[in-house]
Amino acid sequence: MRLVTKACTLLASSVCALALSSTAAYAGIGDEDNKPPSSGPSGNASGNTLTAAATATNIKISRKSGGSGGSGKSLAPVDPNWKPPACWYEPVATPQQLKEAVDRLKKNPNDNLVPVTPSLDWGEELMVDHYEKGKAETASGDGYKNYNLGQDGYFWRGVVNKNRENDPASYDCERTLFWQDAGTLPKDTHAPTPDVLAGYAYDKINVPTTRIELKPTGKSTVNLPTWVWLDKATFKEVTVRAELQNAGVWAETTAKPVALHLEPGTADAETYPASGDCRINDDGSIGAPYVQGDAGKTPPCGVIYHHASNGRPYQLKASITWQISWEGSGGAKGDLPDGVFETTQDLTVQEIQSVNR
Repeated sequence: MRLVTKACTLLASSVCALALSSTAAYAGIGDEDNKPPSSGPSGNASGNTLTAAATATNIKISRKSGGSGGSGKSLAPVDPNWKPPACWYEPVATPQQLKEAVDRLKKNPNDNLVPVTPSLDWGEELMVDHYEKGKAETASGDGYKNYNLGQDGYFWRGVVNKNRENDPASYDCERTLFWQDAGTLPKDTHAPTPDVLAGYAYDKINVPTTRIELKPTGKSTVNLPTWVWLDKATFKEVTVRAELQNAGVWAETTAKPVALHLEPGTADAETYPASGDCRINDDGSIGAPYVQGDAGKTPPCGVIYHHASNGRPYQLKASITWQISWEGSGGAKGDLPDGVFETTQDLTVQEIQSVNR
């Protein structure tokens, strides 16, 4: 649960409450990120997240290409200092929706407190004073008259990345529920600009859990090469689209496989090429499948062991590098740190100096 570090400044008729516990991000249809939770709190301002948990977001996530769908595994950024955004601001209520939420408070002032930041809830009197009567209850400026009814826009609030909710950086989006005209973004470092959505989408990329192909399979032989390859049919780009529809902002982040790095699991081995880096071919494959008659040839991608594994198989590690780029609304585009997915396969090496392939 996200910890509240800021005291709830409520009047006597209100009660101080912790922020609601985390719920999965959802907003659309088509994959697991966009399904509402089966239990727990949900938004009650006509379907948006006005009174939902701090981690509930209206960002719609969709995936295409790659053949992995919603399955697969996430990537580890090559740059250990890079992280997806910890928080950002989103539109959460129209003027009418905010008024309806406060009307519910008037009927039952001890229930349904309104989160005005990810970690601060207000009760009836503060909400009425600030958003209905126009009395400023914050140091940042004036309040709002009659919930801005008749104006075109939304009230915005901070949202916390579920994967970073206990990170101190997640407390950087603590502006009290504020107004933003339609078609505009807040002038704030944590506005949901395309690059912020691109970073959020990066965190949602799942790449295929493809095992490398080996020949011979399972058992290899001392001083004879083991061929390694990945077929182009299972090794494709993966694209994740993150869209915040009410803000008119989107980004598509694409992971493109570019290389395979081999680590034999022992110092008594050599890789092909010597660096262990097998580049991607023009057709999208890596390495080359072993065919009959290749026994005496050097593989474009592979490994040769000089000592037997002696009952305990070597751990052949294959690290696939994915190049990350993005493009978004307004013609924005850029790059993000490469991602790596590692897989390990057991490989038994025997002493027999010849093998029937």
